[in-house]
Amino acid sequence: MGSDRYESLVTSLLSVAGIEIGGSNPWDIQVHDRGFYKRVATEVELGLGESYMDGWWDAGKLDEMINRILRTDLRKEVNHNYRIMLKLAGFFLINMQAKRRAFIVGERHYDLGNDLFRNMLDKRMNYSCGYWKDAKNLDEAQENKLELICRKLYLKPGMKVLDIGCGWGAFGKYAAEKHGAETVGLTVSKEQVALGRELCRGLPVEFRLQDYREVAGKFDRIVSVGMIEHVGYRNYREYFAVAERSLKDDGIFLLHTIGNPVSAKSGDAWSHKYIFPNGMLPSVSQLGKAIEGLFVMEDWHNFGAYYDNTLMAWFDNFMVRWDSLREKYGERFFRMWKYFLLSNAGAFRARSNQLWQIVLSKNGMSGGYVSVR
Repeated sequence: MGSDRYESLVTSLLSVAGIEIGGSNPWDIQVHDRGFYKRVATEVELGLGESYMDGWWDAGKLDEMINRILRTDLRKEVNHNYRIMLKLAGFFLINMQAKRRAFIVGERHYDLGNDLFRNMLDKRMNYSCGYWKDAKNLDEAQENKLELICRKLYLKPGMKVLDIGCGWGAFGKYAAEKHGAETVGLTVSKEQVALGRELCRGLPVEFRLQDYREVAGKFDRIVSVGMIEHVGYRNYREYFAVAERSLKDDGIFLLHTIGNPVSAKSGDAWSHKYIFPNGMLPSVSQLGKAIEGLFVMEDWHNFGAYYDNTLMAWFDNFMVRWDSLREKYGERFFRMWKYFLLSNAGAFRARSNQLWQIVLSKNGMSGGYVSVR
């Protein structure tokens, strides 16, 4: 296909979503390198993201551009190139999230630098969707989320909680300070352990650099916020089996996860390469199948629209504080991270991604569970 035909194809596809090349709307694309057209036509999401990182195009409101693309569902108009399928073939042929590979995402993403995340996140360092009901800012939204989780868990003083994917200990610290609970947190990030122990010093919050499959003991409650996205479809059943054996018979398990409206066996090619290696989002049916026979589903709460607010707040923080990070991370990282935050905000705005909090019990709670909102 000649270069003019690539340009014609990409231009016509984008026009379906109301996006114009060289247009004056903030969601329109300004092309700086004509190689953009072939790269997008042949490599789809990967080509779009990489060409942005390379400075081949810009958009005044990248988040709104992605929203329009996903709302129009242009992906159905494009057949994925065989080269992309080959790059993702590992998801189908091997267990990309096997135990021996568990620490890859920690090393390549969460260990990027605590300075980056401290500058971007809220004061408690929550790296997950906030609960923006009645919140005026990011700090309030994240504190609302932590309190919501504690209330959904019916958390009481002295309870011992397992936090699978604890991050820097935001939940453990809050649960100890506000509800008198003790927490054991698991993470695959050395940097999170180091800073988390500093932030939670003097509190009953334990950090373990440990894969979830290695956990031992029984807990009154289990919480897992934004971690199952790294588990992989081959391992969902084992993940819930680990939770089931670790939870006391009268316990409660709260799962907080980004959700995919359709079942998939791989993640986005660009995100896999640059942001979350081996990551993928679970669907309702995948979670349902993995839970069956292990847990009773007590409550399912979708507040995915709030992730748009959260990501835009992170983006604002990142932009305001970029000068303090510029020398360490460089300009290509800047464009990569900007694309990561804004494209995901657009995806949640389009409701292409969801955010679920699911409350599970082992045997069904006596008298029923009262939902908290």
